[in-house]
Amino acid sequence: MNERQILDVFGKVGAIIIDSHIVYTSGKHGTAYVNKDALYPHTRETSQLCAEIAEQFADLGVKVVVAPAVGGVILSQWVAFHLIKITGRDVLGVYAERETSSFLHPDSVGKLDGPTKIAYEETGKFVIKRGYDKLVRGQKVLVVEDVINTGHSIDKTIKAARASGGDIVGAGALCNRGGTKPEHLEISRLDSLVNIKMDAWDEKDCPLCKQGIPINTDVGHGRAFLAQKKAA
Repeated sequence: MNERQILDVFGKVGAIIIDSHIVYTSGKHGTAYVNKDALYPHTRETSQLCAEIAEQFADLGVKVVVAPAVGGVILSQWVAFHLIKITGRDVLGVYAERETSSFLHPDSVGKLDGPTKIAYEETGKFVIKRGYDKLVRGQKVLVVEDVINTGHSIDKTIKAARASGGDIVGAGALCNRGGTKPEHLEISRLDSLVNIKMDAWDEKDCPLCKQGIPINTDVGHGRAFLAQKKAA
């Protein structure tokens, strides 16, 4: 499939939104959005796109596919499935997840009786656990991501796979909209089915805000952005 055909698949399932007022994860504003969540319910189309990623890395001896949770779990499974079909070798699909640390909840500090409350917070890192780290150790690993924006998520996944002893042979994505390059991730290869350059502005420079165009609260971080503005 060429890039135009792949974009048609995204468009068919409503995974590309244009001419809207979007707030991205980074906090910047823009007019377009790749809505990966609109793709995943469509099994045929998801499988079709994952087969394209698998084709790109079929000659690298991949043994394990790793993706960031949550949506990436679907990607890792489908890409691994198609690598098995193409190569005839067993390929595993696992995922990295956000690392959390636990601490004594403030309500329990200094109390000698009653139930103890434990609180959790994210450390900002990704980790491969549930025994999957043993499956990654010493194996050739392909890291996959749906949409690369800032590159932070795929970078943390790569670091988690390396920390588990995996040999990263490359990374693949459905869409790279942030201009991320292999050297940014300290890997030798990064292939994306689609590369899209989307305009993005800081809130103070956003022409959509200046025109009073309503923010889309159905996708992106528009709802959380408006809630923060209201609270402030």
